[in-house]
Order: sequence, then C-alpha cells, then structure tokens
Amino acid sequence: MCSLFGLIDFKECLSTHTKNKILNTLARECQVRGTDATGIAYNFNDRLRIYKRPLPARKMKIHIPHGVNAVMGHTRMTTQGNAQFNQNNHPFLGKVDGSSFALAHNGVLWNDKELRMEENLPMTSVETDSYVAVQLLEKNKALDFGSLKSMAEAVEGSFVFTVLDKNDAIWFVVGDNPLCIMFYDGYLLYASTQEILCKAIKKLRLKAPTDILEPKEGEILRIDRAGRITTGAFAPRTSYEHWWRRYSPYYRDCCTDTPVNYDDLFSVAKAFGVSADEVQALLDYGCSEEEIEEMLYDPTLLHEMTGELLYAY
Repeated sequence: MCSLFGLIDFKECLSTHTKNKILNTLARECQVRGTDATGIAYNFNDRLRIYKRPLPARKMKIHIPHGVNAVMGHTRMTTQGNAQFNQNNHPFLGKVDGSSFALAHNGVLWNDKELRMEENLPMTSVETDSYVAVQLLEKNKALDFGSLKSMAEAVEGSFVFTVLDKNDAIWFVVGDNPLCIMFYDGYLLYASTQEILCKAIKKLRLKAPTDILEPKEGEILRIDRAGRITTGAFAPRTSYEHWWRRYSPYYRDCCTDTPVNYDDLFSVAKAFGVSADEVQALLDYGCSEEEIEEMLYDPTLLHEMTGELLYAY
C-alpha cells in the first residue's frame, strides 16, 4: 500500500511558499499509507526533476523552486524492492520520443516478471514491480491515451498510476485502487483517498473545494497545465480481483447502500493474523475498508504501521 499526492496550480495563483506548505502537509497525511520512502517529480528549467529518499514524509522536507506549477508525489510502503536502494522508490524516470516522464504507482502488480519475459523488456537493476509500467510505455515509444491503455490492460494487479509529462500535464490511470481530486478556483489537489485530502485541507485551513472528482476503475484522465481535462478508457482485468472481494459478505455489503458490517472485516482480518484492535486503529485514522483489505497482503508491514497508531492512542 502506498499513496499518491500532488497539485496543479493551473492559474498560477499560489505562492511558492504556499505550494511547499501544501505538498509537505499532503505528504505527511499520506504517511498512513506508507513511510518507507517519499518522492516528488516536477519540471523546472526545461528538465524533469525527481527528488526521492528512503525516508518517511515527516523526515523529508519538500521544497520546490519558484515557477513550478505541477508536482506529482508518492509515499511508499514496500512490497517489492528494498526501499534503502533509492532506485526502487517512486517516482520513476522514463523516456519516450526523446522526452522524459515520471511515473508513480499505488498498488501491487503480480505479473511484472512474466511481462518482462513475454515482452522482451530490457534487464534493469530496479527491483520494484511498478517499474514494468515504465518499460511498457518506453517500448510503445509514446505517452498518450493509446499507450497508457495498452499498459493498463497488460498489467495484472491493483493500481492507480500517475504520470507527469514534459508539458506539466498529469495523467491518471485508475484501476481498482482509490483516487480523489479536489478542485479549487485556480488549482487542484489530489491524493489516494478523500480522507487524506480532508485532513490535509483542515490543517491547511483551506475552504471547501468547488468540485470533487473520484475517477472510476477503467478511466484515464489527462489534466493539463491549464486545468483542462481530457479522458480515455481501458478494459479492467476483473478476472484477477482479490478473492475476498468475490466471496466475502463484507465486500458485497460495501458495494451496496446498506451499512458496513465491521464484524465481517474483523473476521477477514483475523484470518490473516491481524487483530481487531489493529483494524480499528486504521479505521479511526481514516483508512477505508478497501485500503485495509489491500494491506492484508503483508501483515508484517501492517503490524509495524498499526503499532505506531496504537501507541499514539
């Protein structure tokens, strides 16, 4: 489990100080979904810059230079690839048609090794499953709706991808993981969940957003430096959904308008060796049921994360 975050100041109405404050606040709120590494990407002086470190957001000061109006960020909880080797952390650098792009991913891919063999992708020292998305885009030699559709339909697993291109547009490729975008008069903020954004805007003392967008699975969005939105789509690989989403009464409940039965969530978590107290700590902190389900992939990491929350309470 990781978190995506970022902003586009499409009317250039925010000061550099304010943008840095927003980014640091967003990143720290995203720690609930990952503390192993933090990174950002932005364009400056006609060059893509990526700054990432194997540190939690609270220990890394984000500072963008004057004139940067689009920033893509990521906080990481490691599932594959040692975070201490910075090459394994997000965002990742890619190149198509002589231009650089940055890609970040929230989720877990299951067929990255198979894809590298099937597509004859080049060997790389990057161990993270997410990097195969960069390689697929590079093989297609394009960054557009067609190449993103092809990539999204090739990978198997859970995902939301964000891609920053050379023109300060951010692309959002939405699989079965959450994403929320909040629009203000002149700028937008985004993060993996609405809960993260709400906590951040409360700390920042921002007014209510003018619009909230939560893209659905199978959507591709491109939001350019002027705030214009264009859309595309891909066919989700529904045959690879999590087993408890098919069989758990909890999942059927949460897909309808009936009240959520937390006892079912606790029962599913117990089967993975996760206590009710740990699940409740995550619920109290603002995690959704879907996010907790994703964390059950790796109970060891979940125990480490909830240990801090339980101690705080």
